[in-house]
Amino acid sequence: MSIQRFDLVAVLQSTALLSSLSAEELRTLAARTVRKQFKSGELLFTEGEPCHGLHIIARGKVRIFKTSANGREQVLAVNQPGESVAELPMFDGGPYPASAAAVEDTQIAFISQHDFHDYCLEHPQVALKMLAIVGARLRRLVGIIEELSFTTIRQRLVSTLIRLAQTEGAETARGIEFQLPATHQELANQLGTVRELISRNLTRLQAEGLIEVEARQIAVKDMKGLSAILDLAP
Repeated sequence: MSIQRFDLVAVLQSTALLSSLSAEELRTLAARTVRKQFKSGELLFTEGEPCHGLHIIARGKVRIFKTSANGREQVLAVNQPGESVAELPMFDGGPYPASAAAVEDTQIAFISQHDFHDYCLEHPQVALKMLAIVGARLRRLVGIIEELSFTTIRQRLVSTLIRLAQTEGAETARGIEFQLPATHQELANQLGTVRELISRNLTRLQAEGLIEVEARQIAVKDMKGLSAILDLAP
């Protein structure tokens, strides 16, 4: 797969981490940046691998995940264009704490660890922004831990359905309709469970008259009843 010549300066400028840099500073950093391309499903890096540099998504999406000894996968985040990936090991010197794979064909702007360290010494505001991003990642991970610890699979699934209905749903004669952005297996990986339980809970919610399911197409028929499930003690 040939690497498309996307504009490195434009990609760096669109990243919150580097948005405060001047045009000249961005051009200087772009000269130290390498284009990389990954096919859908291809690994950017694996958990435990030494960190070599910072990945910034130019196009596509990247799934951050951990895998258990028995092969179960827990998705920690799906990063979008303009976001950086796995910032923590850039500073603590440790290996990557999780694995990353392209969700679809993905283009990456890559800055080596050495070059990025040098740039942070020259531009302390970049290091401060990096700390803010790492802090936001930590808060998100704490939220995942809280959700996995204190809610049921049914509640986690319902919470996801409600969020999708609110952000992507459209009012129709059937209810609030939207399409699941992932397969049942991918959804299970995000919610910390197995595909069979996702399918079983969707069937149960449909039997209760709360939703209608046609493959990945969902229609929420009773938003109030669906929301009430979140208030029940696990």
